[in-house]
Amino acid sequence: MTTVVTDTRTTRAYATCEAITRTQARNFHYGIRLLAPDRRAALCAVYALARRIDDIGDEDGETAAKAAALADLRARIATLPDADPGEDPVLVAVADAARRFPVPLGAFAELVDGVEADVAADDAHARAGSPSAPYRTFDDLLWYCRCVAGSVGRLCLGVFGTRPGADPEGRAVGLADALGLALQQTNILRDVREDLGNGRVYLPADELAAAGVTLRLRPDGALDDPDGALADLLRHAAVRARGFYDEGLQLVDLLDRRSAACTSAMAGIYRRLLDDITADPRVVYDRRLSLSASTKALVAVRALAGRR
Repeated sequence: MTTVVTDTRTTRAYATCEAITRTQARNFHYGIRLLAPDRRAALCAVYALARRIDDIGDEDGETAAKAAALADLRARIATLPDADPGEDPVLVAVADAARRFPVPLGAFAELVDGVEADVAADDAHARAGSPSAPYRTFDDLLWYCRCVAGSVGRLCLGVFGTRPGADPEGRAVGLADALGLALQQTNILRDVREDLGNGRVYLPADELAAAGVTLRLRPDGALDDPDGALADLLRHAAVRARGFYDEGLQLVDLLDRRSAACTSAMAGIYRRLLDDITADPRVVYDRRLSLSASTKALVAVRALAGRR
C-alpha cells in the first residue's frame, strides 16, 4: 500500500504540506502528529488541499474570480493521481498520497461544492446588504456540513484505513462522515459571532424563527441576546451535535492504535469545546472559544493512551 518517497520534488512537496498543517491546523495538528510518518505526511497533504479550497471561499475578491478559481482547482483535482500535477507542491503531495493510500479524491469535489455555496451566500449578502440564513432547515444545513466536513472525514479514513477484519459490515465510511458532521456543527456554534460579522449565518432559518431569534451584534461587537432565546437555541443545537459525536466516535474502535489516537485527539478537542458551549452558550458571545495549548496536549496524550 505504501512506498518510500525518494524523489526530491515529492519530498519537498510533503514538507510544504506539513508546514502548512503545523502552522494553520491549530486543533487538528495535535492529532495528526500522533500518526506514523507515512500516514502523517499523507494526511498533511489532504489537509493542505482542503485548506486551499476553504481559503478560496474566505479570501477577499469578486465572486466570479472565486468561482473561477474553484472550478479550476476542481478540474485539476479530477485529473489526479494519474496526471502530472506540475510544480504545485500540494497537488504533488496529494497525488502521491492517493497512489499510496485509497484516498477518495472525489470527496474534494464535495468540499468544493460546499465552498461554492459559501461564495454564493456571500454574493447574496453583498447584494442584499444584510446577512440571511441560506439553510432553511437542519437537513439543509446537514447537506452543507457533509460537503465541507463529512468529506474531510472520509478523506481521513482513506489515509487511516481500518484494522483487518474490524469492519465486515462496511460501517466506517458512514461513521467518518458522522464525525465530520459533529465537528462542523461545533465549528458553527463556536463561530456564530465571527461568522455573523462576516455576513454569514449557518443556523437554520426555521429554528431561528421558531425561537424568535434575530442574530445581531451589540455596539460592543458581542452577540445580542436580550431574553436568553439565543442561548437556549445554541444549547439545543449543542446537545443535538453530541449525538453525532456518539455515532462518529464508534469509528475509533475500527482503526489501528495510532489512527485511533489521531481521531480521538482531533474529536476530543472539538468535543471539549462543545461541552463548554453546552454548559454556557454565552461563552461564544464576545470571543472565539478555544482551549489552551496545555489542554489540547492533554487531550492528545489521553488519546494516545487509549483513553476517551
